[in-house]
Amino acid sequence: MILDKFSLKGRVALVTGAGQGLGLGMALALAEAGADVALSTPGDAGSSVAEVEALGRRACHVPLDLATASPEDLAALVGSVVQTLGRIDILVNNAGVIHREAATDHSAAAWRRVLAIDLDAAFFLAQAAGRAMVAQGGGKIIFIASMLSFQGGILVPSYTAAKHAVAGVTKALANEWAAAGVNVNAIAPGYMATDNTTALRGDPVRSEAILSRIPAGRWGTPADLAGVAVFLASPASDYLNGAIIPVDGGWLTR
Repeated sequence: MILDKFSLKGRVALVTGAGQGLGLGMALALAEAGADVALSTPGDAGSSVAEVEALGRRACHVPLDLATASPEDLAALVGSVVQTLGRIDILVNNAGVIHREAATDHSAAAWRRVLAIDLDAAFFLAQAAGRAMVAQGGGKIIFIASMLSFQGGILVPSYTAAKHAVAGVTKALANEWAAAGVNVNAIAPGYMATDNTTALRGDPVRSEAILSRIPAGRWGTPADLAGVAVFLASPASDYLNGAIIPVDGGWLTR
């Protein structure tokens, strides 16, 4: 049956930035599809773990501050997931931050922090997970890209640089690991109602300009990523490699 291709029963997923918003939404979707889930956040994630466990799945919290994590820390994070839950089959590289400031004033500290979380940590975590997945004969790595993987944006040069790079890294790793049974793809969310867009949604002029360009006529929600996340994590996507899938209400078509 085709729906069996979407089952994640017996799989183990690691989701970063899983304490709230898009990360938690995807973690719960993977759990609903049958996966056990490790949730990575810099702070407490007790309520998120409880939500996964309420779905009848195993869950654990693997805390780490990605802003200061070294490649060795990220490798240890993957090792902790394997030790606690037995293996790692799925990585959702979701954690990210954004800094809004004119390019003329964009500080070096802000640039480094955004790149450290959104690009460096994402790559080295994928590297560590990829090693384990290649060794076991397969796995699924899902990066979270952005509309700013395709466009330049306004007042977000560091975020745009990171998300363009995420799209490139997705393709590069897909080229290297596809033959080993590891699918590497990315989701590019459109304008989502999350903490990252609080300032935009609170600005009547910017909010109206954004909504007027979205054919669906609304901001996205974490639930809008559930289906594509399960698809990319499941055997249904076994022949998909290096794709950047927009989930944007049609934003890019305008």
